[in-house]
Amino acid sequence: MVEVKLQVLMFYQDDPKKCTAAKMVKFGLAQNIKKISNKGLVLDPFSDKTLMPKDKSLIRSIVGIDCSWNLADQAFSKKFDGIKRKLPPLLAGNPLNYSKLNKLTTAEALSASLFILGYKEQSLELLDKFKWGHTFYELNQNLLEEYLKLENEDQIDGILKDYGLL
Repeated sequence: MVEVKLQVLMFYQDDPKKCTAAKMVKFGLAQNIKKISNKGLVLDPFSDKTLMPKDKSLIRSIVGIDCSWNLADQAFSKKFDGIKRKLPPLLAGNPLNYSKLNKLTTAEALSASLFILGYKEQSLELLDKFKWGHTFYELNQNLLEEYLKLENEDQIDGILKDYGLL
């Protein structure tokens, strides 16, 4: 089975007991890094470009920036190397931000990006490490399947309208 390398750049701004990035590192699912490679896909909620299935050919790794949502604009104001992409809209499955649009944990964001890039098995394995992981998948299963078929960003609004999210 082909897997993509997951990496996290941690800012240590949240409760360490609830930090999904720390848990991924602990279980060997992601690597804690200090510097981002220029072939790394950086998940950036402020990016102008949305992650598309065709981005798979551009990347060697996926990087989650682990920071507090309250400080996200400050964290993402830093200049990161890599290929920056935002995720298409998804609902959080984690207990803290349950069903809020786009308030994902690092684990949810990495799992969603894996799914959209065609690494469905690795995406679901990652979610299995979290008690609420199945909830994220159940809330977003149909959206993720639709996003897996995206050919261009213009299609996203149609999908969101179909699901009553726009």
